[in-house]
Amino acid sequence: MNHPLKDQVALVTGASSGIGRATALALSKAGATVALAARRTDRLEELAAQAPGEMLVLETDVADHQQVREAVARTVERFGALDVLVNNAGLMLNSPIHGADITEWTRMVGTNLLGSMYTVHAALPHLLASKGTVVQISSTAGRTASATSGVYAATKSGINAFSEALRQEVTEQGVRVVVVEPGFVSTELTTHITEPAIQAMAKDMAAAMRTLDPEDIAEAVLYAVSQPAHVAVNEILVRPTDQAR
Repeated sequence: MNHPLKDQVALVTGASSGIGRATALALSKAGATVALAARRTDRLEELAAQAPGEMLVLETDVADHQQVREAVARTVERFGALDVLVNNAGLMLNSPIHGADITEWTRMVGTNLLGSMYTVHAALPHLLASKGTVVQISSTAGRTASATSGVYAATKSGINAFSEALRQEVTEQGVRVVVVEPGFVSTELTTHITEPAIQAMAKDMAAAMRTLDPEDIAEAVLYAVSQPAHVAVNEILVRPTDQAR
């Protein structure tokens, strides 16, 4: 069996479900040792029991910079290095801007954008040492915003901008930065939406197309991180064939 990531250490945030879970499993099957960071440790324990390789469970809220630092430190303490960081943790709490519950804005910015930044900040010294790879899970919403997705789209656009600045700072030091922008993926992300009408609209959209599976995005991540060290796949846009925008 091919193990392109043998002896590599990866940290995946938001690993308890969806894209994060599928990516952690794909990295493990490719030979990596994987640290799993999320709040729902029962799901992480279940995943670790199913994986072919060693996994470390880390209860982590990425919106808390101290918890993020501890997660990175525990990963390096346990496995001796960090080669791949996959920033996947995120929330989608879509609603109209007028009359919005701005605590939902704070949650999205704290998790999607600041959480990604905190994790990069904590992991970067180790990734510079290993000449590793940062994978940022963004979204098609980071390219094209739509009504009711303003703040979610802003966080994903922010991830894109932060990632490009990071790439320019570290690429000549051997660190690769990859932005993956999925379209509509069949995950629990839309269940986060608290507005019943918007949640129903999201379900209708999903029912009208052949959505992506989390494993489709995991394969894109695996493709990028498995390239030779001199090859940087900086951006991957993956939409369902049936998704027009």
